[in-house]
This record gives sequence, structure tokens and C-alpha cells, in this order.
Amino acid sequence: MDFSSFLTSLATSFAIFVVLMFLFAWLSRKPANSVVYYPNRILKGLDPYENGSRARNPFAWIREALSSSEEDVVAISGVDTAVYFVFLTTVFGILVLAGLVLLPVLLPVAATGKIEVEKNSTSKGAFTQLDSLSMGHVKETSSRLWAFLIATYWVSFVAYFSLWKAYKHVSDLRAAALMSPDVRPEQFTILVRDIPPPRGGQTRKEQVDTYFKEIYPESFYRSMVVTENKKVNEIWVELEGYKKKLARAEAVYAESKNVGKPEGTRPTNKIGFLGLTGKQVDTIEYLYEKINELTPKLEAEQKVTLREKQQASALVFFSSRVTAASAAQSLHARMVGTWTVMDAPEARQLIWTNLPKSFYGRRIRQCVVYVIVFLTIFFYMIPIGFISAFTTLDNLKKLLPFLKPVIDQNVIKTVLEAYLPQIALIVFLAMLPKFLLFLSKAEGIPSKSHAIRATSGKYFYFSVLNVFIGVTLGGTLFSTFKDIEKNPNSIVPLLASSLPANATFFLTYVALQFFVGYGLELSQIVPLIIYHLKRRYLCKTEAELKEAWAPGDLGYETRIPGDMLILTIVLCYSVIAPVIVPFGVIYFGLGWLVLRNQALKVYVPSYESYGRMWPHIHTRILAALILYQVTMFGYFGVKKFHFTPVLIPLPILSFIFAFICRNRFYRFFQCTALEVACRELKEAPNMELVFRSFIPPCLSAEKSNDDNFEDALSNVSRSGSFA
Repeated sequence: MDFSSFLTSLATSFAIFVVLMFLFAWLSRKPANSVVYYPNRILKGLDPYENGSRARNPFAWIREALSSSEEDVVAISGVDTAVYFVFLTTVFGILVLAGLVLLPVLLPVAATGKIEVEKNSTSKGAFTQLDSLSMGHVKETSSRLWAFLIATYWVSFVAYFSLWKAYKHVSDLRAAALMSPDVRPEQFTILVRDIPPPRGGQTRKEQVDTYFKEIYPESFYRSMVVTENKKVNEIWVELEGYKKKLARAEAVYAESKNVGKPEGTRPTNKIGFLGLTGKQVDTIEYLYEKINELTPKLEAEQKVTLREKQQASALVFFSSRVTAASAAQSLHARMVGTWTVMDAPEARQLIWTNLPKSFYGRRIRQCVVYVIVFLTIFFYMIPIGFISAFTTLDNLKKLLPFLKPVIDQNVIKTVLEAYLPQIALIVFLAMLPKFLLFLSKAEGIPSKSHAIRATSGKYFYFSVLNVFIGVTLGGTLFSTFKDIEKNPNSIVPLLASSLPANATFFLTYVALQFFVGYGLELSQIVPLIIYHLKRRYLCKTEAELKEAWAPGDLGYETRIPGDMLILTIVLCYSVIAPVIVPFGVIYFGLGWLVLRNQALKVYVPSYESYGRMWPHIHTRILAALILYQVTMFGYFGVKKFHFTPVLIPLPILSFIFAFICRNRFYRFFQCTALEVACRELKEAPNMELVFRSFIPPCLSAEKSNDDNFEDALSNVSRSGSFA
């Protein structure tokens, strides 16, 4: 890529961001769009526009985001969202502190170096302006390389300092949330898995009750045995579907009275395949019949499920959250694989089908999933390497010569060079997260937040190994394959020197991500269009309308790995090509600003894990840092710098730092400290409400009757209730 193409890419991306920002300012002031731009505030009963006025300047959202506090974020979007902003702030701080030294020191050292650009190009000979500001412009064995070596240490120590402070801060955030005087059902509950078969004619319920009543006689309240809910859930989903259709049909009928005859026109439909064939019936009457038919069927199946489909897992409730916290981190059985106890996640997080999976079954599943993930990463390197090679213009001309007349057009050439490789990569990666989430759930993970963390980890390593390393090495292998064939020993220096040769690709990739990506994030153009199309053509009831604009969450499973990839790229190039550091600063600074607005006004958390994502974020930042340190060690070797072994302690220090952090902080993120759990509540918990909050929707009868739950839901120790 030449300098003009790079500037075109940057300027175009910035122009797109400005246009999208003004579009957001204009569209967000229209009352009809408030449910798209302020759903979080609306759901909490707050004024969407904060100051009550829609006539405000286009940059008001920036002031509101900057003036918001961490307490505001916790109150509106939860601890997990606040922890995500700690991550953004930490990385932003690392890059700013690193840049304060790297830019004023390394750029002059590199610019005054004397070397032929063609030999150590940072942009394959085309982007000479960047070449003169990079480590590639410094002569081999030059004493100037000392500046770059010291800078490598500086970046590492800045990262250690920032990560230590962040870990302490997140630990305080988690503690403050868990010490809250509000009653949270999950703090009075533990999840028990791997329950052994009952003996002596006991039912599963009696077995669980007897076991925990004996250990915790004062505070054991009740238990709920997990059941196999597949069939009852199918009936419940079908019944709920008919209820929604009935509400819609009645709304259509009511609307017809206003636009047609006073008596209206009753809706009809065919009951055959996809509503296209079969008998024509009155929709409202037909739906009433189906609901009346399914309701007793659901009730009967609920009773069968609760009595006959109990599994080797249960939720156990205590009247004291100190007891629950203590039980969750205690060893209850001598043998591994029986009576496994852990903190219960929120009821909305539970993956019910995974709870009964056995201890050894989970281990086998985990191993199989890891093998599949490894194979996925390995075999995806091939297509990503080809994408990297194929989407360069020179290779396109070689492989598809008939496109040469089109590609040689100046305007088309500039646009393709600026965007084609990056867009191809982004689209390719978009297909992956759902597959990785499916694999994570297949491991037997009990909660949604845990599955999200596992998916995030898989996606991060996939992104680093395939995007960063795959793109870096793919183009070089493709263009130098014949040289490697002639001289196989040349592969190591060729691969080591390929990193600086892709600097401009990643500069453009980062710029495209923060300007276009965050512009689309802020403007919410796609959700806005989808909402108005649904509202105009599909929505007939208030429930359907609310479903059309109901926001999602921040999507940590893809957002955090995406941010981590940018961090990895910026870290690994920070010393080799320091001009990338300001791009990283802009990415994380702009991301903090835009996502602060989105977290306070748009996204609604789908779960709360009280910051349990942070240890995983911390580990992956350290993984990126170690990759950076190893990369620098390899590149100094390519530069034939005699003091390269001075860098050997850095990866060792990183592992020691990770070990210390894990031993100092990690245990508190696994379970709740008793000094935190013992804080007083502002009111005594209603244990019956705590208990019922965990009943799955498909087992919640409209006519609540404890007799329905006589087998799976224990009634032991009702006297312990504070209701």
C-alpha cells in the first residue's frame, strides 16, 4: 500500500465516522427513535434525554459520557459493564504511558538511521514515509538498537504496573457489589452437581434434603432437584407461541373495527403446511381451542417431569448468605466426582441441560471440545492465509489476470488497496462466534456468563493465531514460496522479518475498526432500520413492539476478543513501528467514549457475574504481552543485535507476574469471601421468593400449588423462612 492509499483509507474512515456521528445526533432527537437510542433508560423509567430537552447540540452525548461516574455505570448496567470499562481504561493508560516515551525517543532514533529501505521495509517498499520512522530503518548491529531494547522493557513494566492497579480496583468493585444490603437470590443458593444414586429407597429429593439438613441444620431452607425438561419445555414454548398469536389476532380484529365495518372482520387462516394449505378456520377461535387443549397437557407433563425425570443435580437454598458462601467453597465428599458444590449463578443464567452432566462426562467433553477448537484454529489458518495473500492487488492480478484492466483504474485501485483486505478479514471472522459459543456450552458449563467467558477465550486465541500471526506470515509465505523451496534454511529469517512488512496493513485495519466500527456502533443505523421495518409491517401488539426494540447486551464474547486483537497488534508493533501507538490510543479512547454512551443508554445486561470476566481479561492481556516480548526477541535476532539475550528475562517476569496475581486475587473471583458475605442486609430475605425465582418458566404453573412440586421441590425447614 502506498502513502496516498493509506491517507485515503484514514480520511475516508474519519469522514464516515463524522457523518455517522451527526446522523446519530439528528436521529436520536426524534421521539419515534427514542426506543432505539435510549432503551436502557426507558426500561428503567428514566427520562431518555436526561435534561428533558431534545433540542440540544450534536455533541451533548460526549459531555454526558465524560461526566458519568463508575457508580452510574454500576447502577444502570451492572458490575460486569463497569469492569469492561476498567479494561478499556487500563489499556488506554498503558498505551498513553508507553507512547510518551516511544514516540519522542524512538522516532528520531529511527529517522536518523542510515539503511537501504528496500532491505528492511516496513511496508514492502511502497510506504517509505513509515519506513523512515520504524525500527526497520536502523542498521543491523547498530548501537541505536539499545533505545528499542530499553523501550521494550518500558512497555512491559508500564503494563505490569497498570494491570496490578486494575486487578485491585476490580476486586474492590466486586466486593462492593457482593456486600450490597439488597437481597440477591443467587447469594442464598448453591448449585450441587454429581449427586450419587440414592440408597435405601430414598427419593432424590429426600436424599438431598437429608444430606444438607444434617450438615447445615440451622440454615438449610429448601432444595430443588433439577429435572429433564425437554418435553415440558416444548409444550410450554408451543403454548406461549399460541398466546402471542392470539394477542396478535385480537389486535388485528380490533384494528379492523376502526378501518372497516363497525363490527370488524375476524381474521382467518389455514391450518395446513405453513398456513398455505388445509382447512380455513377462524383464527381467534382456533387459537383459543389450541390453548385450552395445551394447558391441561402442560400441567400433566409438569407433574410427570417433577416426579419421574429428576436428575443428579440440585439447587440448595439457605437462609444465610454466609452459610451459602461457605458451603460453595467447602469439600462435601471424600471422593472426587460426587457432591460437587459451587456458587449458584443467577436464575436467568442457568443452562439447565448442562447441570446433570456427570463429572467425568464434563472432563471428556472438555477434552473433545479443546481438540475441535485446536483443529478449527489450525485449519482456519489456511483460508486466512489465502485471504491475506489473495486480497493484495499484485496477487489478484496474477491469479485473476482478467481483472487487471479494472484494478488498474486509479480510483478503483485506491479504494481496493484501502479496504479490500480489511473488509474480507472482518466478514470472515463474523462467522465464528456462534460456533465457538456452541462448543463452549457443549463442555457442560452450567451458566451463560461462564460460557461467554469460555467463548471469549477461544475467540481471542483464534484471532491472535489466525488473524495476527496468519496475516503476518501468510503474505510472506505466499510471495516467497519459491525462495523457501530453493533454500529451506531461509524460512526463519523470512518469517521473523515479515512482521514489520505488514505494519501498514494493521495500521489501516485498526483505523477502519475504530472509525467505521464505532461510527456504526454509535449511530445504530442497522437496528434502527430493522426496528422501523418491524414496526411498520410486523408489529400489531405492544408485546411485539417491545420485542422489536428490545436491546441486547454488549456482547462480550466477540467485543473483548476484538479489543484484545487490536491490543495485541498495537503492542507487537509499538516498538517496531511506534506510529501505531496513537492509533491504539484513539481506538481505546474513542471506544471508551462511544461505549460509555451505549452502556448508559442502549444496552441492557443479560446477566451479572460481578466481574468474573476480569481474571480472564487479565490473563489474555498478559498473553498478548508475552507474544509482544517473544516477537521483539525474534526481531532483535533478525537485526543481529549482540545483546538480544538481555530480553530473555521479560517473558519470565511476565509468567512470575501472572503467578503472583493469580495467587493474590483470583480465589476471590472464584467464590465469595466470607468477610464480604457477612455484611448485614437492609431487610430479612423472603426465602419463598428466593426459592421461586429459580423455578424454570416451563415448570411455573399459573395456579401455584406446592403439591405440584412435592417430589422435586423440597418443603423441609419452612420455619427457616423470613417471609
